[in-house]
Amino acid sequence: MGFKSQPMTNVVETPDKGSLFTPEIRARIDKWIVKYPEGWQQSAVMPALRIVQEENGGWLTTELMDDVAAYLDMPAIAVYEVATFYSMYELKPVGRHKICVCTNVSCMINGSDGIRGHLEKKLGITFGQVTEDGKFSMKEVECLGACGGAPMMQIGKEYYENLTPDEVDRILDGLE
Repeated sequence: MGFKSQPMTNVVETPDKGSLFTPEIRARIDKWIVKYPEGWQQSAVMPALRIVQEENGGWLTTELMDDVAAYLDMPAIAVYEVATFYSMYELKPVGRHKICVCTNVSCMINGSDGIRGHLEKKLGITFGQVTEDGKFSMKEVECLGACGGAPMMQIGKEYYENLTPDEVDRILDGLE
């Protein structure tokens, strides 16, 4: 006995998908949609959210998530579920350089608390905050999968491992 799939309801409707995003953003999302079988465009929700977030200065508004839902013919709540579950999506403005500090077991044992304290002192912010100049924000993340290089952090797409306070200073001083 199996389950019969039910059509999704509460789909955000829009009369003209071409008006949702710029042609460049639509093209980037469409490159992901075609990787899935016909009718499975909802599978492209994660890359669509990433693309839209990048184009919006690093964070997602409710309106942008609604547009992604409409573009992918899916319920808005399903998009919200993805955006709130994964730590790579931001629902409020972030700094130009989002510092993700791993605080999981390996990093904690190897000194992530000290790295966090150093960053807080140097930047004057804690997790979930943005510096007054908008340059930096800090986020606690559960695991970034680099346990062998603990403690570590991610800024943008770059991983920084085996951190010390001096190394953190060097990294931050090198950012524009």
